[in-house]
Amino acid sequence: MNAETNDSVPNADGSITAAAPIPPSKPSLAHKTFIGPDGLRAGWSLLIFIALFAALGYGVSRIALAIYTPPKEAHMTEHLGPLFLVNEAVPFLLVLLITWIMSRIERRPNSVYGLGGRRKLPLFFAGLFWGIACLSVLILVLWKSGVLVFEGRMMFGNAVLEYGAIWFVGFLLVGLLEEYLTRGYMQYTLTRGLAGLYQRVFKTEQSEAMGFWTAAVVFSILFGLGHSHNPGESPIGLLSAGLAGMVFCYSLWRTGSLWWAIGFHASWDWGQSFFYGVADSGMMLQRHWLKTHPAGRPLLSGGTTGPEGSIYILAIFVLIAVIIAVTLPRNPNGYLQKRALPDVIR
Repeated sequence: MNAETNDSVPNADGSITAAAPIPPSKPSLAHKTFIGPDGLRAGWSLLIFIALFAALGYGVSRIALAIYTPPKEAHMTEHLGPLFLVNEAVPFLLVLLITWIMSRIERRPNSVYGLGGRRKLPLFFAGLFWGIACLSVLILVLWKSGVLVFEGRMMFGNAVLEYGAIWFVGFLLVGLLEEYLTRGYMQYTLTRGLAGLYQRVFKTEQSEAMGFWTAAVVFSILFGLGHSHNPGESPIGLLSAGLAGMVFCYSLWRTGSLWWAIGFHASWDWGQSFFYGVADSGMMLQRHWLKTHPAGRPLLSGGTTGPEGSIYILAIFVLIAVIIAVTLPRNPNGYLQKRALPDVIR
């Protein structure tokens, strides 16, 4: 912000002399506490986001329980249609709303948090293709190794299309929710805060990359641990979930967009749960197309965890990383896509 000046000062002889500039007032302690060089400080932003999500989530859950209380033994994967879809759609809409609120508070375009860009559909459909393709490679390896046995089909005719469509919509919502929650606003904001910290401490041009990958590790660990409550989960399964978070972050780093990861996430989960009929992070659907079962050592077959619990999946993650590096061009604008912020919040 430019320093303020007086227009002129009259001299005794009638001549005019320009006045000295008036130095700008120093920001108050409160202003410096909450506002940094790029707007609201990242720590406060994350606290507000989490507080809003907790408060609104609690309110919505209380309303939902007042309307409908599912049986105690029920699990979302045991119920087709409305219950599963609502369980995924409502939290996603909350994340979408809260992210929009934060974008208004911070005066940033909502598109920078991962759902913007001009290549949404190409990235999404590419992710859909590679998700089912990479899963099929893993299934093929398990089958040829004798640790996955195909028993036949579980359904026929119109039921295949009906349930296939229901579960596709459901797992698309899973992909939207989990990617936007863990790698949307929070990934962007923690990266922003850490990048500023690394720049001040190390004076390096790589501060954005250091901030991004530190945030990626943090949220990938949390993403992996978030699967620990799943029945049938295993240590390798938890490691797989965390590594999945890292490769999805790699696609985000390359493109600045979440759409490739959303497509991959949706088709991978749909392929496991419905198409191949295997466990997905320890959970099984009651209605799926093919009927399979693991055989042999759980370290190889994945056991009750499913293919994600097999040691073979480590090679699949290497394959996915190579696919991302080869097929997804680097975003020339950088991940943070910084832009000038209004003077009023500086």
